[in-house]
Amino acid sequence: MAGIKRVCLLSHYKKTLLKHVTVPRLSRSLHCSISPSSMAPSSSPLLASETDEKYANVKWEELGFALTPTDYMYVAKGRQGESFSQGKIVPYGDISISPCSPILNYGQGLFEGLKAYRTEDDRIMLFRPDQNALRMQNGAERLCMTPPSLEHFVEAVKQTVLANKKWVPPPGKGTMYIRPLLIGSGAILGVAPAPEYSFLIYVSPVGNYHKGSSGLNLKVDHKHHRAHPGGTGGVKSCTNYSPIVKSLVEAKSSGFSDVLFLDAATGSNIEEVSACNIFIVKGNIVSTPPTSGTILPGVTRKSISELARDIGYQVEERDVSVDELLEAEEVFCTGTAVVVKAVETVTFHDKKVNYRTGEAALSTKLHSMLTNIQMGVVEDKKGWMVEIDGCQG
Repeated sequence: MAGIKRVCLLSHYKKTLLKHVTVPRLSRSLHCSISPSSMAPSSSPLLASETDEKYANVKWEELGFALTPTDYMYVAKGRQGESFSQGKIVPYGDISISPCSPILNYGQGLFEGLKAYRTEDDRIMLFRPDQNALRMQNGAERLCMTPPSLEHFVEAVKQTVLANKKWVPPPGKGTMYIRPLLIGSGAILGVAPAPEYSFLIYVSPVGNYHKGSSGLNLKVDHKHHRAHPGGTGGVKSCTNYSPIVKSLVEAKSSGFSDVLFLDAATGSNIEEVSACNIFIVKGNIVSTPPTSGTILPGVTRKSISELARDIGYQVEERDVSVDELLEAEEVFCTGTAVVVKAVETVTFHDKKVNYRTGEAALSTKLHSMLTNIQMGVVEDKKGWMVEIDGCQG
């Protein structure tokens, strides 16, 4: 098996940044330009007629959170310690990679997840892409990787969405999920930083992450842990996700929606659901576990905390015990994929607790507040949304 090995560009799952990082304000209207040369077709598994047929057969009303391959993806290369190449848009398909690459042998890789939204007036918007760029940079530092710059990350996201703009679902039918990947792709035998990195982006139209459910039914896993102190739980490393698949599969086979993991240090505090952050509500106080190295600093988590404060709730980032969880009035999860989702029940050992859901729930109000901003229904007074010029029509 000499030379290179082909792998399919697939991944699954998604999810406040460091509070003291100063985020440069991006223009709310950013121009996307893709040159004809960058759009030139290369070897592609699908002909134009096939992609047209694939698009024509999309049933927007039936979208779930599953991969629907689109037309194009973005690819850029960079050497360790050097700037990335400009990158280019290429037809979506398999990639070639060395069997000696650190991503295949040692898991040296990061991914991000964000979305594009089509508004009623046919604009296409991104939600806080700079935050995802900064989170990737933070993760790259932890894994000794060379990341793209903030500007490169955002521009590449814009180009990829613009190249696939017809795949952004109509308003109310779904969103476009955007998956940036940073992987150690250069060949190396020993455990060390890769000599070369690949920055890739692909997209897929998606519907609800938990389609058809009024609220989540969570199982508390007291045997397995998602992250450990001093580990990589606070960054979006590819290695964080495969170890939790067994717990997730077992929970779903027993009728649960997802798994809630406890801290590894004490086993008594809640941390994260498999791919989203968690909040509890009691009275006027909203509490969520702190991002102290074992919990992913979710962009949606950060935004929802701000919106809750705006409407008068006291938001606390602190350790939350299982006992407090079981005594809460309301529980909800946040994340790019899940958005804001109420938790209907939590099961811990043999104890099952029901929580407030529906119109009276805070999560319902926060979901409406956030999605109205994302879909352009209300004015974006916070400067969170970035419009992609050239995406209308």
